[in-house]
Amino acid sequence: MKVLALDYGSARTGVAVSDPTGTLARPLGVVERAGTDSGLARILELAREECVERIVVGLPVTLRGELGAQAEESQRFVERLRAVAGLPVETFDERFTTALARAGDARAPEDAVAAAHLLTSYLQWKASARPA
Repeated sequence: MKVLALDYGSARTGVAVSDPTGTLARPLGVVERAGTDSGLARILELAREECVERIVVGLPVTLRGELGAQAEESQRFVERLRAVAGLPVETFDERFTTALARAGDARAPEDAVAAAHLLTSYLQWKASARPA
């Protein structure tokens, strides 16, 4: 299953996509102001271009496992996205993805690399949840 991942931010949202097998993640780019109508349209355009079957949005949970103001903003974005996407939209814990992106030396934008880390974690979680 091909998945699109979003590391949501009100100004910049990193985007990554998996391969068709749902095994590998690669940074795709950045969408400016993803919560706006034009930003949502761009995300849907990317989802169509990449033929994805699901969208995963990072949920910035605190180290204590709580939802703060940023997580609440992300959840509002997810609700708007669900209303227009026409395919499943899930959230997934994105703790440490930005730190991992900053630690690497990738050539892609940091937000897109963070989305790729989020997607890699999500794909590993999904693979481990499948019955053998």
